Amino acid sequence: MPRFITIGYGDRTGYDRTPQPVRDAAHAQDAKLAAEGALIGIAGAPVQVRNPRAAGLETREGPFMASALPVAGFAVIEAADLAEAIEKVSQVPCAVAHGVVEVWPLE
Repeated sequence: MPRFITIGYGDRTGYDRTPQPVRDAAHAQDAKLAAEGALIGIAGAPVQVRNPRAAGLETREGPFMASALPVAGFAVIEAADLAEAIEKVSQVPCAVAHGVVEVWPLE
């Protein structure tokens, strides 16, 4: 079955202003995805890694990507197609709590 990487963006302010029943249902959807075999995780502090021409490792703390909302988490899910992947993540916390979820097909 095709796999998709999802990236959830969101912040505590958006989460806190979302009604509790909506948040509870969103966490239940995360639990359902995990039970189906999805690999789900909350984003920690990132580190950039570079090794130009394999001649010297460089690291920097902090994200390389920039967005209006911080990265909140990642998941690897399976779905029959992109439409099903979108449906599966349309009810997760970042999608319903004033954030956004990107869905990237793995090729």
